[in-house]
This record gives sequence, structure tokens and C-alpha cells, in this order.
Amino acid sequence: MADLDARDVPVDPTSQERLSASRLEYRVVDLSDPAQLRGFARADARGFLDKEPDDETIRVMGEMMSGRRNIGVYAPGADLPVATVDSWVTPMTVPGDAGAHLDMWAISIVTVAATHRRRGIARNLLEGELRAAASAGVPIAGLTATEATIYGRYGFGPAIPVSRVRVDARRAGGVTLPAADGATTVEYLEPEALLAALGEVHERARLDRPGDIPGWPLRWRRMAGLVPGDERSRAVRGVRAVDADGGTRGVLAYTLDELPDEFGADFAIRHLDAETPEALRALWAFAVNHDLIRTVHADLRPIDDPLPWLVANQRAVQTTVHDHGWLRILDVPAVLGARSYRAPLDLVLRVSDPLGLAEGSWRLRVGQDGKGVIDVTTDAPDVELGVDALSSLYLGGVSAPTLRAAGRISASAETAAAIQNAFGTAAAPALTIWY
Repeated sequence: MADLDARDVPVDPTSQERLSASRLEYRVVDLSDPAQLRGFARADARGFLDKEPDDETIRVMGEMMSGRRNIGVYAPGADLPVATVDSWVTPMTVPGDAGAHLDMWAISIVTVAATHRRRGIARNLLEGELRAAASAGVPIAGLTATEATIYGRYGFGPAIPVSRVRVDARRAGGVTLPAADGATTVEYLEPEALLAALGEVHERARLDRPGDIPGWPLRWRRMAGLVPGDERSRAVRGVRAVDADGGTRGVLAYTLDELPDEFGADFAIRHLDAETPEALRALWAFAVNHDLIRTVHADLRPIDDPLPWLVANQRAVQTTVHDHGWLRILDVPAVLGARSYRAPLDLVLRVSDPLGLAEGSWRLRVGQDGKGVIDVTTDAPDVELGVDALSSLYLGGVSAPTLRAAGRISASAETAAAIQNAFGTAAAPALTIWY
């Protein structure tokens, strides 16, 4: 885990000055103050179209957000902020040996009240977060976006695409497991055991998945159906995949949504994590082969999830790929030096940045050992690109030839292919949670 505590980083003075000129106060929110906590929680609910939070919901949110850097923007004399954002520093897995990671400034709860749109507040929130992260020495920022058209202007690039899948269980023909998988079994879990398994399996599994980050207690409580006020909590069920030694190697939290016109249900996956291929196959078989199921639904699956190859009829699996994890590089040498590469490479990158944080030219040399050496250079560039495009390329989940074809990077076809050979990964990056 990162040593830096984002709560120790002061508000960005540039954003503070800009918002002050509009008679808006931009400050860290003290969640130990019940009135400030209530206002922040209410603003969060308003921004994400949730119902007004009750006292217990506010308490639980405060418990989660107390470990984060919470920022509010306030109109004169108001207790309820007109805008919010929170952030924390977390390890993000990067390509390399198991457990290789990079400290990331995670950004969440970005809201602006409908009464205060188009006043530059969102710009100052996002730019303020990026300047604060850079000033603290954090080399990259990340977020998951409810809207896809907002964050590119600040240098973020979609870097971790994921799949939303829908399986017609009646047409799929079932999942037939290899005989060797017989040692892996599936067992039901009680809610508290499900809660423990969700956190434990994710923490181990994420170490092998570039792009993934640790979860937090409230997330696992929500997935396990143990959060007060969650109307679907009583419908949550859970199972685990157990190996021959009795170890938990996979976990699945789900609900069964009854069909209105027949005896049956749709199987909705809330969270699915697996450390081994055997555990993943066992959990997919449990879902798809479940009695009386019409469809199985899941989101946030890696784009190379083997599900279509597990069922007898691939046409029963509908897959929709969508953006999920967005990254924003702040320190090019630190970021490029943190990961391993699949092929040797020697090229000069010219990076443009609307905020100037990652602007510059660097030579990246990758040897046969997959390690990169990055130096500042004045040599002519082999590739020119924005920080958003470099951020998209970073984990290997977005193709350099694709970005070249879209006009997002300027390079020869040969150079784009060489970048792809070096940056590409055997397994697709993954981010199995929202934050």
C-alpha cells in the first residue's frame, strides 16, 4: 500500500483562488463534524440521483470516507456543498511480476449541483486534484466515469475497457468442465462469510491483473448485502470456489430476479472474482447451469473473459465492451519505468499536456529483460501524442495501431506496431470495481 496519505495534501491554491473570485469556498471537508458529514453525504446523493440519505446511511458513508481527502465547494453561508470530490492514494497493479504496482491518485464522488453548472467548478475540481497529486509526487491519477465525455479535456484517457455480458442460459447449452476440474467444488456462503471471501479473494487476485486496485470494507459489505438501507440486500446470495486443499480460490455474489410471467429468474452477478482458471470456470458453470434461470448478467468482466468458450453455443453470449478505468499520467518517467514490457523498444516520445504536468520529450529504451530506461531528450520524436493517448496505451488495453488509425497518435505504421508489441500484455487489463 502507498505510504502517502492524501489527507495530508492541502487544497490546490490555483483552484482555490479561481473559485474564490466567484465567491465560492473550496476547502477540505471535516467529516468528523456531523453537520459537514451530513452536507457532504447529501450532496453526494443529489449528484448521483440517489434518495435523501438517512442517518444510518450517512454514518456508514462517513465511516468509508473518513480515510479519504474530501473536498467541497460552498456558496456563501451554505452548509450543503454545491460540488464535491474525494481522493486517496492506492496501489494499481501494472504489467510485470505478480504484485508490481504504481501508486495512483484515485478520484471519486465528482459532483456539481444542477444549480451551479457551467461556472468552471468541475474544471477547478479536476484540475485541482491533478495539481495536488502531482505536487505530492503521485505519478498517475485514475477514475471510473459515469459520463464518458467529461474527462478527456483534463488529460484522462480510457485505459481499461471491460465487458458487459448477457447469457441466454436456455440457449447456451451449459458449461461442461474439464475432468481435471473435478477437484474444485462450489459451496454456498452465509452473508458474513461472503463478506470475508469477497475481500480476501479480490486482494489476492488483483495482484495478477494490471489495472486493478484494492477494494475497501464498505464496498464488500455492499456486495454482500450487509449495508443498511440497501433494498436488495435480502436478495443477495453467495458461493465460493474451493480447491482440493480446501482453499477459497473464487467468490461470486449474486441476486435472483424473479420473472413476472413464469416460474424462474434472471441471475444477476454483483461481483465475481477468481484467482485460478479452475475457480473461474466453476463459478461460471454454477451461474449458467443453474436451474430455472433465463439469463445471466454480469458487468466489469475483462474483455478476454473465457465465458464464450465455456458454453456450447457462443451465440447465446452477448458481449458489450465499454470504457471503465480512466488513467491520467502525471510523471512520464516514473510511470513508464514502473512496468515491464513484452518486447525490446527504442523510441522518442513527444507528449503534449493541456496542464503542462506531463509535457516533454523522452527516449524509452526497453531491453531484452523487459525493463525500461527513460531519459529526457531533445532528439526528433518517433511518436507524438497527447497525455490522454499515452495514458490509454499504458496498461496495454488499447492498441497503438488503433489509436494511430483514429488520428490520436502521430507515428509510422511500423512504430505503432512496435509500441503495441512492447506495451501489449498476454492478459487484458482489468478493473473489477467502481470507485
